[in-house]
Amino acid sequence: MARHPLIDKPAPTISLPGADGETHTVTPGAKGVPTVLFFYPKSVDADQLLGVRATGTYGCTKEACQFRDALDKDNTFKEAGVEVVGISPDPVDKQKEFVDKHKLTYPILSDAKGEARKAYHVGKGLFGLAESARVTFIIDSKGTVRDVLDTTLNYGAHVKFVTNWLRKNRSKTDAEAPGTTEDAPAAGETSASATPAPTTPNATVPEGQTAAELGRAAEAVQA
Repeated sequence: MARHPLIDKPAPTISLPGADGETHTVTPGAKGVPTVLFFYPKSVDADQLLGVRATGTYGCTKEACQFRDALDKDNTFKEAGVEVVGISPDPVDKQKEFVDKHKLTYPILSDAKGEARKAYHVGKGLFGLAESARVTFIIDSKGTVRDVLDTTLNYGAHVKFVTNWLRKNRSKTDAEAPGTTEDAPAAGETSASATPAPTTPNATVPEGQTAAELGRAAEAVQA
C-alpha cells in the first residue's frame, strides 16, 4: 500500500457538526495529547452490503464501542490522555441516535459533505460501494500525523493499531528519558559518558616500588 500523503505532516484542522448538534473544531495537537481520528462508513452501509456481523453488531458499531471501552478501561489510552474522534458521512440525527444507543463518550462528527474526508485524503471503501473507507489516523501531541491504518473490512484492527502505537511510543519515551536504568551502566561496566577520575599530572611510581607491588597493595586495600 502506498504511503499516505499526510504522514509526517501537520494534521489538518476540521470543523464539523457533532451528534450533540454543536459544531466541533478539531485541531490535533492543540491539547498537547495524541489525537486519534477514525473515519468509518455509514453505520450500516458497508456491513449490510457484505452481510458482515460481529457478536450481533455491525462492524462500525463494534469499532466505535471498542474505542469507547479502550478510553474507559485501557491504561494505555488513559496514561496517554488520547483524544478520540469518530467521523462518518451520517447526518447529525443519525449520529445522535448512534451515540445515544451505544453510550459513546467521545465526539462523533457528521461529514455529510465530505469536507473532512477530502482534507485527510480518505476515499470510498469497498471498491466504491461504501461512501467512506475505514481509516484511522494517529496524530502525535504536536499535531503531526504519525501513522495511518486503512482497512474497511478488518474493523477490529483499528483499536489494536492505536494501542500498539501508544505502547511503542511510550516505551521509546521511557528509554530516552534521563535517569532511567537504560542510561546507567551495568555492574562492572563504565558508561562511555561517565566523567573519568582525576589524575595527577606526570604521576610516577614511587622510588623502590614496582608496578606489580603497587597492584598487590591496591588489592590488599580492596580486600
